[in-house]
Amino acid sequence: MAEAIEITSFRLIEGSTSADFVAANDAGLTQWLARQPGFLSRDIAEVDHGSIVDLLHWASKAQAQSAADRLLAETADSAVHGMIDKRTVQWQLSEIRDSTPRRR
Repeated sequence: MAEAIEITSFRLIEGSTSADFVAANDAGLTQWLARQPGFLSRDIAEVDHGSIVDLLHWASKAQAQSAADRLLAETADSAVHGMIDKRTVQWQLSEIRDSTPRRR
């Protein structure tokens, strides 16, 4: 079974900062992700002012898709959702074909 990578990019609504977004994630979404079967890791990066790339690693594409299918319903009360400009969301889920480990 191949690991998978989930890449979501979007702009934040005016008035929200990447620091606000990270704090809102820490207030609930991070814990939700940690409980999901197959979740491995997450990185949030600011590409430019107000543009976010949210990168998640999963044990399998099926586990990632399962979590994605339940995300909005199970985390509806999270402030994170109100910070995202929904018109700008781009989402991809792909199996990883090759990987180079991080140097320690």
